[in-house]
Amino acid sequence: MRLRVEADLQYRLPKPADVLLAIEAAPTLEQKLLDDRLRVNSLGALRTVQGDDGIGRRTWVRANGELIASYQGTFLIEREPEPLLGLPVTPHHELPADVIPYLWPSRFCQSDVFVSFVEREFAGLEGGALIAAMASWIHDHIDYRIGSSHEKTSAVDTFLARSGVCRDYAHVMAALTRAAGIPARLVSTYAWQLKPEDFHAVVDVWLDGRWRLVDASGLASTEGLVRIAVGRDATDIAFMTVFGRADFVSQVVHVSRLDEASIRG
Repeated sequence: MRLRVEADLQYRLPKPADVLLAIEAAPTLEQKLLDDRLRVNSLGALRTVQGDDGIGRRTWVRANGELIASYQGTFLIEREPEPLLGLPVTPHHELPADVIPYLWPSRFCQSDVFVSFVEREFAGLEGGALIAAMASWIHDHIDYRIGSSHEKTSAVDTFLARSGVCRDYAHVMAALTRAAGIPARLVSTYAWQLKPEDFHAVVDVWLDGRWRLVDASGLASTEGLVRIAVGRDATDIAFMTVFGRADFVSQVVHVSRLDEASIRG
């Protein structure tokens, strides 16, 4: 499917500050870039740097007063839905070097805390069947509730509170997966048919030799996701990191399917 993604951000900065943006979707083998454009008001020249694992790029901006960033992109998504059941785990000694760090705990995904829970709750399951069971457990036991968490909420906090938003679902999913000895990383995305529309966080799980998208929240289908950035947890995939202070003014994210009308006809 062809997806058009759009993001318009407006923030007010009381003092000059450096801002790191990650709103440009990433060209990959399964999402081909057809066209895109990023526009930002900046005090100086923009500087781009490569994202983690070579996925996408981030942009440094020097801003003061008003920060306005606008991104539009068109992508051809060639990702078919595939069942997790039956997919085997890659032995640890065969993992690529850049995948190994995603076995370890991180600031918001304290996987070492969940080892005994995973062993008890999902005993007898392995591979894709284990991942599917974890995603179902999270979906069934955590309520999606806007405003129930904040930027410092961790996987442990969400597990105890039993509520959160997409970022929190992804943290718990990654923590449980790593607790089972399977690599998992967070992924920021644009998501087709997501309600309410916003940036969306999901998880990549390494099974059978490659990354597989998993959305434990169930809010979006994986074939309609457009990857932006990947990392250990929400710290690495934030759409905007401000080294100073920025006050929210407005933010609009929209994803449309360009070939939807022709398919209906």
